[in-house]
Amino acid sequence: MRLIIAGGGTGGHLFPGIAIAEEFKGRDAVNEVLFVGTEKGIESRVLPKLGWSLRFISAEGIKGKGVSARIRAVLKLVPGFFESIKIIKAFRPEVVVGVGGYASAPILLAARFSGIRTAVHEQNALPGVTNRMLGKVVERVFVTFPDSASFFPEGKVVVSGNPLRKEIVEGLQGSGVSGQGAERKKPTILIFGGSAGAHRINMAALEMIGQINDPDRWRIIHQTGEKDYQEVKEGYIKADWQADVRPFIYDMASAYRDADLIICRAGATTVTELAAAGKPAILIPYPFAADDHQRVNAESLVKAGGAVMLLESALTGESLATEVERLLGDIEVLKKIGERARKMARLDAAKVV
Repeated sequence: MRLIIAGGGTGGHLFPGIAIAEEFKGRDAVNEVLFVGTEKGIESRVLPKLGWSLRFISAEGIKGKGVSARIRAVLKLVPGFFESIKIIKAFRPEVVVGVGGYASAPILLAARFSGIRTAVHEQNALPGVTNRMLGKVVERVFVTFPDSASFFPEGKVVVSGNPLRKEIVEGLQGSGVSGQGAERKKPTILIFGGSAGAHRINMAALEMIGQINDPDRWRIIHQTGEKDYQEVKEGYIKADWQADVRPFIYDMASAYRDADLIICRAGATTVTELAAAGKPAILIPYPFAADDHQRVNAESLVKAGGAVMLLESALTGESLATEVERLLGDIEVLKKIGERARKMARLDAAKVV
């Protein structure tokens, strides 16, 4: 069989697609998978490194753009549609699955036009504009959170959970909270803000260590994104903290496994990975995410007792330091939060899809 996975733009859309591709290819070696995205999306950097086939189409986002940018994005649907028709004719897929992001619209519409079976996967608790629209024309809608079903036509929805890559699922076996980190000497904090980093979290982390003023208190692993890497690295050196600072962490399973507490955004894939790892987290939702969906994602875990949430409007070095010290100061509380997070995990999502 041949499968096209369409969409991307961000890791939150792309990585569930990779998980679906791994499961599909793993069931039969002759199965073929083709990703379709845009040159500007994270897929253009990640997929070639992982060995997956990728084709590009013309597409731009509409949400949050000005009038002229919206018009340009709508106009790009036309060439994107005809480029998608050519890809479909050449690859001849049996199924096309959209994983969110503006690149998924042209290829899914072209697939429906060509009589090919289609589906979408919605990662977030609050569905995005593209998937809400596509949900009306595709045959199946897979959702991560049960509450998302109300946004789509009745009878099409399957609550699958959010697919996780094999390396994450397998790498997190036996993971949990040790209270002493990988080095078994002091607690380890993992800090990241998504695949591109998060400037506000990066700066708050530097402010936090200024409040603590004790480089031997914790071990820190910090993914900064490319833009802030040098500034953050120099900030830790200046404060005499021996932090493991990287622009991007490719082996996230190891990073999760090493951590006792995680400080991060609340993208759907991140929330899913936290649950699978059984790791307590301080979630700082990106306040400018479409329809504030990261806050809704965070609330799903917070309500279950599997995380705490700190809104960016209240984020300072002092507030972050206070929360971190409170959590790391009581290992039993930390373990309970991790256990509650793990109860939210659904590790068979890729199989379901």
